[in-house]
This record gives sequence, structure tokens and C-alpha cells, in this order.
Amino acid sequence: MKSILQDLSRGELNALVESLGEKKFRAEQIYLGLMQGKKISELNIPASLRAALTERFEDEPVRILETFVSQEDGTEKFLFALADGNLIEGVLMKYKYGNTQCVSTQVGCRMGCKFCASTLGGRVRDLTAGEILCQILCVNRKEGGTLKERAVTNVVLMGSGEPFDNYENVVRFLRNVTAEGGIAIGARNISLSTCGLVPEMRKFAEEGIPLNLTVSLHATTDEERARTMPIANKYKISEILEACANYFEKTGRRYIFEYTLISGENADEKHALALAKLLKGKPCHVNLIRLNEVKERSLRAAEEKTARRFLEALEAQGISATLRRSMGSDIGGACGQLRASYIGSQNFPDGKFS
Repeated sequence: MKSILQDLSRGELNALVESLGEKKFRAEQIYLGLMQGKKISELNIPASLRAALTERFEDEPVRILETFVSQEDGTEKFLFALADGNLIEGVLMKYKYGNTQCVSTQVGCRMGCKFCASTLGGRVRDLTAGEILCQILCVNRKEGGTLKERAVTNVVLMGSGEPFDNYENVVRFLRNVTAEGGIAIGARNISLSTCGLVPEMRKFAEEGIPLNLTVSLHATTDEERARTMPIANKYKISEILEACANYFEKTGRRYIFEYTLISGENADEKHALALAKLLKGKPCHVNLIRLNEVKERSLRAAEEKTARRFLEALEAQGISATLRRSMGSDIGGACGQLRASYIGSQNFPDGKFS
């Protein structure tokens, strides 16, 4: 596989073009073309320069292989093919305030959370910064967006993979996606979800990228958390809370906890009160999620009325909380489900597109 041109910052692209003996304005042409989601072969530059670039860089690092549209709410799910044949997926959720794209940061995941389909095949490899960015550029172009009028207004790093397990590439992506003059999505319109890699959470607080930090909690004790999240055997809830407090101190941004409601596991009133006690007085918000069931797992979703009671119990204790609206359920909206359905099929026997 060749290098990814979209990995480069604007300054690095300028240096590359200069090293090829081209005039400075060519770098601007290339940059703007790439930010519009174009392939190298589509750029309006001299043929000799296109040839020089395609010799070293992938012409199309990420492309949309298939699109599925929910008949329920218009949510779109994308199966992306990478240049090396690997598959990833993403989702575009449409709200009144704008469109939010969920992107993947790894091919697969090695965190092993029991409620997530992304972990079923383990981690295949990390995505580069450019491969993460290209997911957005592809969808923005497909949806008719431009750099001035983006079709993708918000981004969540909640697809396949643990973002902080691919730390350097994710931070480079964040700097590139927020850069002025490009797709320029503001940090406050970006959310990053981690299962709780404490050292990386602390390191990220120093990066100066004030995005919305979201932590997958899903339990109120370390013992219960370890039943569904192996990472709980390494980092305690108390350590996660300390890292979150540090993030708030450094950035001034409140943090968010995701709490997936699993029937018979963590969804009763006792757990609601325990969660409220754990988070009382902290500058945080709780995002409750009814489990998206994975056929390969035995976990089952809490009923809607149970989820509502859990939410009411939190609010009664003064905890800021919402119950996430399920979107795209008829197209396998949860991360990892679409890719998992393709892997092992006759067309994708090794999980790759060829």
C-alpha cells in the first residue's frame, strides 16, 4: 500500500510540492481539491504532477463501497473499502441542527467490550490520520456538501476502534480536520469516545484540542464493569474520574459518560442511584443508551420503559442525563455490525474487498 496524501498537514503539503519543483500555488490547488473529496487523478493540476503524486500516494485511500438508508429516520450507513482491501464502516445521522458523522479509527478493535460487534474479529490495524479524514471527505462530497456549506457538520469518533489506542494518528487527524481553510470542523463539534485509557486521557488534556470527551462507563463498580469491559481490569473507575476531572481543569469542557442499559446487568433503580451517587456534583452529563444487540453475544437490551425509569431516577438526583434516540436500527446502526455481516461471506472470505 502506498502512502496517504491526506495524512499531510497543509504545511507538509506545501513542503512536498516545493520538493517536486512546483510553484507554491499548486499546493493550494491540491489541498482544496483533496478537501472537496476528490481523488488525486481528479485534481485540476498538470498531468505530470498528478503522475508524480499517484506514483507515491494512493489515488483513492477510502471509497464508499455500499450505502444503506434507514426507512425509519433517514440515517445512512456506509461500508468503506480501504486501498489495501480492508473494510470499515460509518454512519451519518441527520438531526434538525445538522448532520453528525460517526467515523472509525481502526479496522476492528482489541478492547474486547462484550456489547460491541467491532471487537469480534479483534484489531486488524490502525487507520492513518488521512484514512479517518477521508471518511468525512467522501461522505461530505456524496451528500453534496462543499467547504463553505458542509453536509457533515459534526463528527463523533465512536465507530470501530478505540481512538486512544491509535493515539498519534487520531491527534494528527484532529489537527487536520479542524485546520482553517480545509473542511474546518470545529473542535466543539467533535466528540471522542474512549473506553477509559487513563494515560492517554491525561496526555490528550495537554493537546489543546477542546473537543467533547466521552467515556464509556456502563457500570458503577470495577467488578461489574469488568464483566463486560476487559479494560476495567487495568484502570479503575476512580482513575477514570480523576482523568476526567483533569480534562475539565485543563480545557473547561464538561465530560460525558456513556452508559449502555443491559437487561439484568445494570439497568435497575439500584444501579441508577449508585450511578447518581458516583457522579453527584461533577461537571458531567450521562448519555443513556439502550443496548444494540449483537447476535454473537448473549446480552439483551433493557426495555424502553426500564430505560425511561432509569433516566427519571438520575434526573431526580440532579444528574444531567438524556436517553439517546435509537437511529438506523433497521440497517444495523451500531458500529461493527455491517462489517461483521460481510466478513465470512462468499464475497469477503478474509474480511477484505478485492
